[in-house]
Amino acid sequence: MTDTATPLPADVHEDGSPERLQIDTIRTLSMDAVQAANSGHPGTPMALAPVGHTLWTKFLRYDPAHPHWPNRDRFVLSVGHASMLLYSLIHLAGVKQPDGGEAVSLDDIRQFRQLSSKTPGHPEYSHTVGVETTTGPLGQGCGNSVGMAIAERWMAARYNQDGFTLFDHDVYSLCGDGDMMEGVAAEAASLAGHLKLSNLCWIYDSNHISIEGGTDLAFDEDVGMRFKAYGWNVIHVDDANDVAALTKAFEQFRATTDKPTLIIVHSVIGWGSPRAGTEKAHGEALGEENVKLTKQAYGWPEDKSFYVPDGVQQAFEKAMVDRSAPLREAWEATYEKYKSAHPELAAEVNAILTGTLVDGWDADIPTFDADAKGVASRDSSGKVLNAIAKKMPWLIGGSADLAPSTKTDIKGEASFEASNYAGRNFHFGVREHAMGSVVNGMALSGLRAYGSTFFVFLDYMRPPVRLSALMELGAVWVFTHDSIGVGEDGPTHQPIEQMVMLRATPGLDMFRPGDANEVAAAWRAIVEDHKQPAALVLSRQALPTLDRSKYASADGVKQGGYILADSDGTPDVILIATGSEVSLAIEAHEKLTAEGVKSRVVSMPSWFRYEKQSDEYKESVLPSTVSARVAIEMAGEIGWDRYVGLKGKTITMSTFGASAPIAKLADKYGFTADNVVKVAKEVMAA
Repeated sequence: MTDTATPLPADVHEDGSPERLQIDTIRTLSMDAVQAANSGHPGTPMALAPVGHTLWTKFLRYDPAHPHWPNRDRFVLSVGHASMLLYSLIHLAGVKQPDGGEAVSLDDIRQFRQLSSKTPGHPEYSHTVGVETTTGPLGQGCGNSVGMAIAERWMAARYNQDGFTLFDHDVYSLCGDGDMMEGVAAEAASLAGHLKLSNLCWIYDSNHISIEGGTDLAFDEDVGMRFKAYGWNVIHVDDANDVAALTKAFEQFRATTDKPTLIIVHSVIGWGSPRAGTEKAHGEALGEENVKLTKQAYGWPEDKSFYVPDGVQQAFEKAMVDRSAPLREAWEATYEKYKSAHPELAAEVNAILTGTLVDGWDADIPTFDADAKGVASRDSSGKVLNAIAKKMPWLIGGSADLAPSTKTDIKGEASFEASNYAGRNFHFGVREHAMGSVVNGMALSGLRAYGSTFFVFLDYMRPPVRLSALMELGAVWVFTHDSIGVGEDGPTHQPIEQMVMLRATPGLDMFRPGDANEVAAAWRAIVEDHKQPAALVLSRQALPTLDRSKYASADGVKQGGYILADSDGTPDVILIATGSEVSLAIEAHEKLTAEGVKSRVVSMPSWFRYEKQSDEYKESVLPSTVSARVAIEMAGEIGWDRYVGLKGKTITMSTFGASAPIAKLADKYGFTADNVVKVAKEVMAA
């Protein structure tokens, strides 16, 4: 049925201008795509078509034929459910794929939200050319845009030289009321204001509508005042259809040099439709009759779907090419001269842009001597990180106010601050969620970015970790204080279920190394693959550094799991462990060997990598003929059944921990060599 309760705006009728024709093409393509899919969000693209059109055709420095030009401006659709706005813009701009074909064709728009289409329900990075980051979980795009702005500032500070400007692009993010409600956006905005990122512009679509109804149900704050308090430049545009006001706002952003800019645009969701200004225009198709009435109001052919009038795409694309192609060509000429004038810096830039490594990047990675007292894996990780950082200047990052504990400072390097954008040590503040989304934004710009915190606080930043895996993005997550080994800090700081969450995340490689040399091997494996997101899970307490002349080389870390210690012949029992429990398994193995029991110790720092090995390799490590198996890990047991089988047992955690010295906790929860031996004998006898 038609919704007739909401009157059409009085000024909705087509004015005949070429600009208006392009804007209404965006609106009608969005309506038609959602209607054809009978799924999606038509209202925001309809309302914000003038905003997208104004930004893209008049300001965005983006050459459609070269969408990966390094110095392009970035456009982030944080309000990812409005994906048809972005797909319409990409189509009208004529953005090209590497083979020269259309990034988003009219046929692709017809296949909106369909299997294997290039127009999924929410924009997906690397799936659709022209999409700068995967968005949909609200607030994440906001954080990503801050990371992109940070990356531009860092690369400009390091690589721009007198007469050679390689990096001076801007970052735009389109946000909605939902983004503004999310804590991650608030965290990211606070950080951006502190860092005075004047190359960052958020466009806030204030339409006062949420899925449940008007935003006044839960949200009535003065967003502009909040952002002024963050240190942002705040501009108001009273009507999203006022192209002149939008143009002036973007010009004011470009003229601002000391702070980020928030442009608050007031819009009517579903503009021009019978559902305008209501939640009914938000998350469902308008209905065929309403689509016809809306097109009628626009002065649009009612019987034509996916209609692009003659000359519309050509005019849109020409506006972008005329402005951006000369800028891109000038940049390429500058870069060619830069290679001769600054060859060492150019080699670094090339490595960033291509995702390759320079020769000798791993030359200084240390080998750790056997040491019974050992070193905490967080400490050995810090040493390895610094060894790599000397050879790889674009390995940069920091922590959520915990660098002294996570050991992630790069020694001898300055902090990244508003007064020094060349610094390599980042201070994200106690903002784990923003840290994650900002690190993703930095990685999307080609940097090998890392973020660190205590493992239990993964819970505060799970969405960006998940998205790094979804995007196949080489972000590095360093999590320390990995188990009940935290001791006296107690169960609030002792991770139990977090290991399971990381292992369950498709495409995320998680390493829990057992000693310093496994840490070094893990870091080497992580850096070698720039498209592989990875998490390092590290101990607070010291771990013995194993004697590798007696036990297998830590090179086995690359396979995810390997035979660390063995007896002659087929083992009677296999002990499988990760992290701090590897040395415990070795101790139990020595006791069993002394008693004449043939045992094998398998170190399994990465389930992800182990599962990628051949069946033959996995059979050689965990032979199917040996059913007596014990897995040892100071975390939850979920998932270990795949390795211990029906007859095996686990020494794991089924409860939260407790506050006590680690030795007391080990006794309480069974993480002692004597208990491992006891359980091993039980599974052998079963």
